Amino acid sequence: MRTAGVQRALIATVQVLALAVWFSVSAVVPSVQQDLGISSSSAVWLTASVQLGFVAGAVTSAALNLADRVPVHLLLGTSAALAAVVTSLLALVATGLPEMVGLRFLTGLFLAGVYPTGMKLMASWASATRRGLSMGLLIGALTLGSALPNLVGGLAALEWRSVLHVTAVVGGLGSLLAFALVRPGPHLSRSKSPLDPGYALRMFTQRRPLLINLGYFGHMWELYALWTWIPVFVLHASADFGGYSQVMVFATMGVVGFAGCLLGGWAADRFGRRRAAVTALTVSGACCLLSPLAFDAAAPLLAVFCAVWGASVIADSGVFSTALSESVDPQHVGTALTAQTAVGFALTVASIQIVPLLAEATQWRYALLVLAAGPILGVLAMGRLEARGTPQRTTTSGTA
Repeated sequence: MRTAGVQRALIATVQVLALAVWFSVSAVVPSVQQDLGISSSSAVWLTASVQLGFVAGAVTSAALNLADRVPVHLLLGTSAALAAVVTSLLALVATGLPEMVGLRFLTGLFLAGVYPTGMKLMASWASATRRGLSMGLLIGALTLGSALPNLVGGLAALEWRSVLHVTAVVGGLGSLLAFALVRPGPHLSRSKSPLDPGYALRMFTQRRPLLINLGYFGHMWELYALWTWIPVFVLHASADFGGYSQVMVFATMGVVGFAGCLLGGWAADRFGRRRAAVTALTVSGACCLLSPLAFDAAAPLLAVFCAVWGASVIADSGVFSTALSESVDPQHVGTALTAQTAVGFALTVASIQIVPLLAEATQWRYALLVLAAGPILGVLAMGRLEARGTPQRTTTSGTA
């Protein structure tokens, strides 16, 4: 269980299972609205509250340097367990919007100990020449886990509370796996970092981490708003998927997105972090701009369009994490990654809320155009990043 390949697979599996609770409510929003009488404008907070909770948890973790001072596999397992418990509790007690928003906030708070911690664990098992692909695997696991509730709700005729219970059980299994089998690897600093709350801010004063973070922020402006609203966009589009639009969303955003993560990670190792990120941002930005035309496409063409978008919108996520982990103080990699995600997820709250407002002011055909601002910012930032040569391969017994 201590070989690099096995540990990378275990960490990715934990991410798939633990992050299934993230979009568990978003996948069943129509049923929740009908059952609890929640308006469309209020339903936005069912997703936005998770993002805000994640930001609060990530800021707290970064300030306390938790990912660099607490055994990471224990932090991962505990956080996954608490997120699963809160999700199941929501299914048991929620009778209206206030309880749901509060419990979804707590879900996001605990997930802040799952995703950034998983990134540090994955980096600890990846040599420099394979870190891009390894991070791509981790982000692919995030993609599958986030899209999993769409599959559960699309294949089984389950009441929305049952969907939440299923995803909570899945998240609990991820927690058990983290406690029992996941361990940190040899490629990052293993000494206990000193408490340094200011490092998360100092990171943004350095040119290379700043540009990488700006690229990531542009990427995040697009990503979670797309994942949140693409099911509604498809539902309003002309194409008819015969009642299986959720399955199509899982396939294009989840399965194809997973493949996009691996491709992006491979490209980052093969061609460099900057080129891989700029290419992915350019393709996903073009999809944003072409979305009004795709709105009237037939089902096969819309599915292909969503597949291209689903792959490109997430392909660069692992690239940013990889680049940042290589550009900051090794003792504070966990803090840097957590701070990066904190700001990035704060931006998603705004983009998630803007999309339905734009749809209401115009129509769903044009609602996703606003997301193009993110890839444009990302391309401008990453285009200014100094290229670095691909690291030379080294042989490290038992870790490659």
